Amino acid sequence: MTTAIFWPMIVQAMLVYAIYALMSRRRFEAVRDGEAKADDFRVPRVEPERSATVARNLANQFELPVLFFVVCLSLQITAGVTYLALVLAWIFVASRVAHAAVHVTSNRLRYRRPLFVVGYLANLGLWLLLALHLLALA
Repeated sequence: MTTAIFWPMIVQAMLVYAIYALMSRRRFEAVRDGEAKADDFRVPRVEPERSATVARNLANQFELPVLFFVVCLSLQITAGVTYLALVLAWIFVASRVAHAAVHVTSNRLRYRRPLFVVGYLANLGLWLLLALHLLALA
Protein backbone atom coordinates (compact mmCIF):
# COMPACT_ATOMS: atom_id res chain seq x y z
CA MET A 1 0.00 0.00 0.00
CA THR A 2 2.85 2.44 0.62
CA THR A 3 3.60 2.93 -3.07
CA ALA A 4 -0.08 3.63 -3.81
CA ILE A 5 0.51 7.22 -2.67
CA PHE A 6 2.58 7.76 -5.81
CA TRP A 7 -0.42 7.37 -8.16
CA PRO A 8 -2.21 10.56 -7.13
CA MET A 9 1.18 12.30 -7.30
CA ILE A 10 1.67 11.01 -10.86
CA VAL A 11 -1.79 12.25 -11.87
CA GLN A 12 -1.06 15.67 -10.34
CA ALA A 13 2.24 15.83 -12.26
CA MET A 14 0.45 14.88 -15.49
CA LEU A 15 -2.00 17.72 -14.85
CA VAL A 16 0.95 20.13 -14.78
CA TYR A 17 2.21 18.80 -18.11
CA ALA A 18 -1.29 19.09 -19.60
CA ILE A 19 -1.57 22.71 -18.46
CA TYR A 20 1.85 23.48 -19.97
CA ALA A 21 0.69 22.00 -23.29
CA LEU A 22 -2.57 23.95 -23.18
CA MET A 23 -0.76 27.20 -22.41
CA SER A 24 1.59 26.63 -25.33
CA ARG A 25 -1.32 25.91 -27.66
CA ARG A 26 -3.29 28.97 -26.53
CA ARG A 27 -0.27 31.23 -26.91
CA PHE A 28 0.40 29.84 -30.39
CA GLU A 29 -3.24 30.43 -31.34
CA ALA A 30 -3.11 33.99 -29.98
CA VAL A 31 -0.12 34.73 -32.23
CA ARG A 32 -1.70 32.97 -35.20
CA ASP A 33 -4.97 34.90 -34.73
CA GLY A 34 -3.17 38.25 -34.42
CA GLU A 35 -4.07 38.83 -30.75
CA ALA A 36 -0.40 38.87 -29.78
CA LYS A 37 3.07 38.79 -31.25
CA ALA A 38 5.56 36.06 -30.39
CA ASP A 39 7.78 38.71 -28.75
CA ASP A 40 4.90 39.53 -26.38
CA PHE A 41 5.66 36.29 -24.55
CA ARG A 42 9.35 37.02 -23.98
CA VAL A 43 8.46 38.84 -20.76
CA PRO A 44 4.67 38.76 -20.70
CA ARG A 45 3.25 41.99 -19.33
CA VAL A 46 0.02 41.88 -21.24
CA GLU A 47 -1.26 38.53 -22.38
CA PRO A 48 -4.46 37.62 -24.21
CA GLU A 49 -7.12 36.42 -21.79
CA ARG A 50 -7.39 32.94 -23.27
CA SER A 51 -3.72 32.22 -22.55
CA ALA A 52 -3.48 34.39 -19.41
CA THR A 53 -5.96 32.20 -17.52
CA VAL A 54 -3.94 29.10 -18.43
CA ALA A 55 -0.69 30.80 -17.39
CA ARG A 56 -2.26 31.70 -14.05
CA ASN A 57 -3.50 28.15 -13.60
CA LEU A 58 -0.01 26.87 -14.30
CA ALA A 59 1.32 29.13 -11.55
CA ASN A 60 -1.38 27.66 -9.26
CA GLN A 61 0.09 24.19 -9.90
CA PHE A 62 3.25 25.28 -8.10
CA GLU A 63 1.54 26.64 -5.01
CA LEU A 64 -0.68 24.28 -2.96
CA PRO A 65 0.37 21.20 -4.98
CA VAL A 66 3.95 21.65 -3.76
CA LEU A 67 2.71 21.02 -0.22
CA PHE A 68 0.83 17.98 -1.56
CA PHE A 69 3.99 16.44 -3.04
CA VAL A 70 5.95 17.08 0.16
CA VAL A 71 3.32 15.56 2.46
CA CYS A 72 2.86 12.51 0.22
CA LEU A 73 6.58 11.85 0.15
CA SER A 74 6.79 12.42 3.90
CA LEU A 75 3.99 9.94 4.53
CA GLN A 76 5.65 7.40 2.26
CA ILE A 77 9.13 7.62 3.81
CA THR A 78 7.77 7.44 7.36
CA ALA A 79 5.46 4.48 6.54
CA GLY A 80 2.45 6.68 7.28
CA VAL A 81 0.39 5.89 4.19
CA THR A 82 -3.08 4.73 5.22
CA TYR A 83 -6.35 4.26 3.37
CA LEU A 84 -7.49 7.62 4.72
CA ALA A 85 -4.31 9.27 3.38
CA LEU A 86 -4.94 7.71 -0.02
CA VAL A 87 -8.55 8.91 -0.06
CA LEU A 88 -7.47 12.44 0.87
CA ALA A 89 -4.71 12.39 -1.76
CA TRP A 90 -7.18 11.35 -4.48
CA ILE A 91 -9.68 13.97 -3.31
CA PHE A 92 -6.95 16.59 -3.56
CA VAL A 93 -5.99 15.55 -7.08
CA ALA A 94 -9.60 15.28 -8.27
CA SER A 95 -10.28 18.76 -6.92
CA ARG A 96 -7.18 20.13 -8.67
CA VAL A 97 -8.16 18.56 -12.00
CA ALA A 98 -11.70 19.96 -11.68
CA HIS A 99 -10.34 23.35 -10.53
CA ALA A 100 -8.00 23.49 -13.54
CA ALA A 101 -10.82 22.52 -15.91
CA VAL A 102 -13.00 25.35 -14.63
CA HIS A 103 -10.09 27.81 -14.55
CA VAL A 104 -9.07 27.27 -18.18
CA THR A 105 -12.62 27.17 -19.56
CA SER A 106 -15.39 29.24 -17.99
CA ASN A 107 -13.19 30.56 -15.15
CA ARG A 108 -16.30 30.96 -13.01
CA LEU A 109 -15.34 31.69 -9.42
CA ARG A 110 -18.68 30.29 -8.30
CA TYR A 111 -17.36 26.82 -9.23
CA ARG A 112 -13.63 27.37 -8.95
CA ARG A 113 -13.52 28.54 -5.35
CA PRO A 114 -15.37 25.57 -3.80
CA LEU A 115 -13.10 23.21 -5.72
CA PHE A 116 -10.08 25.03 -4.35
CA VAL A 117 -11.45 24.78 -0.80
CA VAL A 118 -11.99 21.02 -1.15
CA GLY A 119 -8.38 20.57 -2.24
CA TYR A 120 -7.14 22.91 0.48
CA LEU A 121 -8.96 20.91 3.15
CA ALA A 122 -7.80 17.56 1.75
CA ASN A 123 -4.21 18.81 1.74
CA LEU A 124 -4.56 20.10 5.30
CA GLY A 125 -5.98 16.71 6.28
CA LEU A 126 -2.91 14.99 4.86
CA TRP A 127 -0.64 17.23 6.93
CA LEU A 128 -2.69 16.51 10.06
CA LEU A 129 -2.43 12.77 9.37
CA LEU A 130 1.33 13.13 9.02
CA ALA A 131 1.54 15.02 12.31
CA LEU A 132 -0.53 12.37 14.12
CA HIS A 133 1.56 9.61 12.56
CA LEU A 134 4.78 11.27 13.71
CA LEU A 135 3.38 11.77 17.21
CA ALA A 136 2.51 8.08 17.36
CA LEU A 137 6.10 7.19 16.39
CA ALA A 138 7.58 9.35 19.14
